[in-house]
Amino acid sequence: GDLLPADGVLIQGNDLKIDESALTGESDHVRKAPDKDPLLLSGTHVMEGSGRMVVTAVGVNSQSGIIFTLLGAAGDDEDEGRDRKGD
Repeated sequence: GDLLPADGVLIQGNDLKIDESALTGESDHVRKAPDKDPLLLSGTHVMEGSGRMVVTAVGVNSQSGIIFTLLGAAGDDEDEGRDRKGD
């Protein structure tokens, strides 16, 4: 499936099913429709169907970008703590 590069809101869809396991850990595909559960998140994969979305966030402002930033910040804090202890 195609990787979604940005967060967005589905405005038109045809039997769209998304694999959100990268973010949620849930292995079942999620059915998306404009009138029911229209939010699409970056880092997820389109498994079936097609659709159009309005992009709401990209890069560090997207859901996956926020997660990666938080993970990076946690790693930086640990590294800084080690540097201070060594001085």
